[in-house]
Amino acid sequence: MSADSRVEEKKAKLLGSLERGKTQVHLDARRPGVIVPDAYKADFHLVLDLSYRFDPPDLTVSEWGVRETLSFRGSRFTVGVPWSAIYAIASHQSREFWMYPDDMPKELLEGAVERQFGPGALEPTPEPGTPRAVLREVVLERAPGEEPGLRDEPEAPSPPKRGHLRVVK
Repeated sequence: MSADSRVEEKKAKLLGSLERGKTQVHLDARRPGVIVPDAYKADFHLVLDLSYRFDPPDLTVSEWGVRETLSFRGSRFTVGVPWSAIYAIASHQSREFWMYPDDMPKELLEGAVERQFGPGALEPTPEPGTPRAVLREVVLERAPGEEPGLRDEPEAPSPPKRGHLRVVK
């Protein structure tokens, strides 16, 4: 998906979600053009709640991105988020969640892979010509006279029991 089509899709998803109610955007606050309070500028996973109903009602969605005055620890601040910094959108109303992995920060992707597959799962791809691990067949030794598969197959399920409910007229 090209960057332009991603921007159009993000904009459409965000506008549709905002029509239904409060929406969260997940963004990398370190990206160029992001305007957030200083305390959040180093966050690679910042989540902002957006809504047309917030006071003041100044939410703007444009070709550039999103702007809105939000409250941070009791102080108002007008944030600005370009589309390139947004990598997920979540609708509070419909519970839908849209992700854009091409725009996700590498720290978030690495953390997700390590949580799923364990530390070191993102090892660099070996150079061409580098020996690779090879799968090999392992043969199970059987006792003399034992037929293949008997030991490996689960027991046949027992027939279902008759129900205890009856029709009363």
